[in-house]
Amino acid sequence: MKKLLAGALMLTGIGAMAQDTKPSPLTISGYAEVYYTYDFNKPLDNNRPGFIYSHNRNNEFNLNLGFLKAAYSTEYVRANLAIAAGTYMNANYAAEPGVLKNIYEANAGVKLSKKANLWLDAGIFGSHIGFESAISKDCWTLTRSILADNSPYYEAGAKLTYTSNNNKWILSAMALNGWQRIKRVDGNSLMSWGTQVQFKPNSTTTFNYSTFIGTDKPDSARLMRYFHNLYAIFNLSPKLGVTAGFDIGTEQKTKGSSDMNTWYSPVVILKYAINDKWAIAARGEYYEDKQGVIIATGTTNGFKTTGYSLNIDYAPVSNILIRLEGRNLSSKDAIFTKAQTTQKNNAFVTASVAVSF
Repeated sequence: MKKLLAGALMLTGIGAMAQDTKPSPLTISGYAEVYYTYDFNKPLDNNRPGFIYSHNRNNEFNLNLGFLKAAYSTEYVRANLAIAAGTYMNANYAAEPGVLKNIYEANAGVKLSKKANLWLDAGIFGSHIGFESAISKDCWTLTRSILADNSPYYEAGAKLTYTSNNNKWILSAMALNGWQRIKRVDGNSLMSWGTQVQFKPNSTTTFNYSTFIGTDKPDSARLMRYFHNLYAIFNLSPKLGVTAGFDIGTEQKTKGSSDMNTWYSPVVILKYAINDKWAIAARGEYYEDKQGVIIATGTTNGFKTTGYSLNIDYAPVSNILIRLEGRNLSSKDAIFTKAQTTQKNNAFVTASVAVSF
């Protein structure tokens, strides 16, 4: 009897110790996505069109994005550091010097209030613009939309973020080094600015409005850029979701001018979950940049391109996603290269396997 009682007391003590143990503030995670794309235009150098920055190598197995991340979080302090590699990094960080080419994320923050959820963070972050990130596994489609590939994926600077007590509102203001820049453009003395307003009225709906104001050129050739990003996400049922987005930007035609060049892009994505393991998504999009502010073509009508895609996803377990996507882009002008000619269409198929831990 005494032995049983002693054993019970010991187990009770172990349980009490387990309850007192706090989770570690440091977590380590990782992500890797391997892909294969076949472009029916068969580019000779195996590079996809220049306005595609993710999954941009043709007819070869390659790493789109892989990273290792350390995250530290306490009640009043947080920090993140992620080192990355892949064709996404090569394309999007081409302008960054040295080791900055491999910094996916590096930031630290401090909570400014004991009562309000108000944080000041500084460093390198994922962009506050758009509903698509570089992590394909988190996106409804395998490849990125044209508007996502041609607006910032990342940004560097400082941001002030307030989240309401009911978690329905997120308000952010940022001072930034530029339009997808860690290292500022040489000769540019002007800081760029950004804002974000996000509203989640319920667990199935999200509304977002983000802005960017600044320049991506040195002072001697300064052209002010004003950019607006709007999107809404509706989960209409446990199986069906709709995302609708619209980007519009303007930039001065010449330094000091009131005349502006304009580009814009609408996109709609439908996602249907067949069951816990299978899902499909369809996308329709259009991107117009007649003056070539973001995507220069040198053609009469500039960049005016419509796109459609359909993907099917299979998740054998929660941290693995296998995907297949067919996509077609159709331009008003012949901007796509095939052999020694140009044509108006570009069709391609992409497959990928993404693993997170």
